[in-house]
Amino acid sequence: MEPMTSDIAQHGNPRRQGEAARPDAIPPYSALTFLECSRCSAGPYDADRIQGTCTCGAPLLARYDLAAAGARTGPDQIAARPPSLWRYHELLPVGSAAAVVTFGEGMTPLLPLERLGADLGVPGLLLKDESPLPTGSFKARGAAVGVSRAAELKATGVALPTNGNAGSAWAAYAARAGLPCLVVMPADAPEITRAECLAAGAQTYLVDGLIGDAGRLIRAAVADRPGYLDASTLREPYRLEGKKTIGLEIAEQLGWRVPDVIVFPTGGGVGLAGIAKGLREVRELGWIGGALPRLVAVQAAGCAPIVRAFERQASDTQPWPDARTEAFGLTVPDPFGGFLVLEAIRATGGTAVAVADEELLASQRHAARAEGTWVCPEGAACFAAVARLRRAGWLAGTDEVVVVNTGAGLKYPRTMPASPALLPAGGQVPPGPAGGRIPPGPAGPARSPRRPGPAGPRT
Repeated sequence: MEPMTSDIAQHGNPRRQGEAARPDAIPPYSALTFLECSRCSAGPYDADRIQGTCTCGAPLLARYDLAAAGARTGPDQIAARPPSLWRYHELLPVGSAAAVVTFGEGMTPLLPLERLGADLGVPGLLLKDESPLPTGSFKARGAAVGVSRAAELKATGVALPTNGNAGSAWAAYAARAGLPCLVVMPADAPEITRAECLAAGAQTYLVDGLIGDAGRLIRAAVADRPGYLDASTLREPYRLEGKKTIGLEIAEQLGWRVPDVIVFPTGGGVGLAGIAKGLREVRELGWIGGALPRLVAVQAAGCAPIVRAFERQASDTQPWPDARTEAFGLTVPDPFGGFLVLEAIRATGGTAVAVADEELLASQRHAARAEGTWVCPEGAACFAAVARLRRAGWLAGTDEVVVVNTGAGLKYPRTMPASPALLPAGGQVPPGPAGGRIPPGPAGPARSPRRPGPAGPRT
C-alpha cells in the first residue's frame, strides 16, 4: 500500500520496509514496519505511536518486513531459542528484548488424544492445550505482547472489558510491567477471574450486563484517563499478535507443517483471526508450504453470531439477542472483529459450528475421563463440534485435527460439580468396576442457564 501525503501527515511516518541496516548495527529485534486498516485503504499508521482503530472504525493490523525477518531468522535459528512465544520476536511488535514483559509464556503442549480421537472417529486428534499458560488461559499470549508494547510506547495504564480470563491476564502482566490496570467484567463472569484481577491490584468493577456493556464503560473511562490504552478486543493492534503465536507453535511442533484442520472456540474471534494471520506470514516466508488448515469457529448455541452470519453467507455479524451459555468466554453477542473470522474461515475452506451447552458439558466430562484433561467449557465445545462434523462427513477419519483448548477447566468449577460418596470412618470402599475401564459416573446436577442481558455495543 503506497501512502498518500495526507495519510503521512495524519498518521506519522512508518518505518520504511527494506531499509538497509548499518554494517555494525545490531539486527532489529522486530521486523514491524507499520499498521494497516483491516477493512479500508486508510493508512499506513505509525507503529511507534499508541494507536486504536482506523478512522473508519475497523481494527488495525500489524505489518512486518517479512523479507528482512526471513534474512535474520528461520526455523533452525528459532529452534535454538528459549521455549517461549518470544522465540518468534521478529514477527512480534516489541522493539527490543529489554521491553519484553514475560512470565515465560508460550510453547504449550501439543498432545495426541488417542482414546478420545478413537471415540470421536478421528484417530488423528491433537490437543493444543493452553491451560498451562501463566494465568491459566490463552489470554496470557495477548496480554504478554499487548502489555509489553503498551509499556514500550509509554502508556500510562491499560483498561479493558472482559468475560474474565482476558482481565486476569492483563491485570497480571500490567502488574509485572508496573502499569495501572482498569477492568470491568459482567457480574456473571467466573468468580476466580475477578479474584485474579484484584490479587494483581487491578481496579476492578462488575457490571450488571454483558461484555458490550462493560466495553461502553471502559471507553468512557479511558476518555478521562490521559495516556491509557483501551485494550478492548481488536481496539488495539497487538493482542492479536500474541494470539497468532498459537498457529506458529502448532506449525513448529509439527515440524513446520500444518494439520488438516484447526478447531477453535470463538467469542471475540482474536484467536482464530490471529492464527490465520500468523500462518499466512510464515507461508509467505516459506517456512510452511501448501494450503492452510481449514479453520473451524465453534460457538455456543446460546450465542452464535458468527455461525449465523456464516450460514447466511453474510460478510459481517449482527448482534445476538438474549446471549447466554455456560461457556462464558463465548458470550460475545456482537464481536467487533467478526468479519475477520468470517474471512479466515472462508479463505481456508473452513466452517462454523454452534453446539448446545448440554453437548459441550458432556464433551468436557468425556475428555476428562478418556484422557485426564479437564478442559475449559469453551475448549470442550470444540470436541462436541468435532463429533458433529465427523458424523456429518465434513471431517474424514484420516484428517489430522488440532483442537485448541483455550483455558483450564479448574477456572469453571460449576461446570463439573463434585459430590463424591461419603464413607464412614470404619467403612469399606465398594468393589471397583470390572475390566478396569472408568465408568461414566454421574453427570452432576443440571445447571440453570445464564441469565440474559442486553447485547450491548461491539467490544
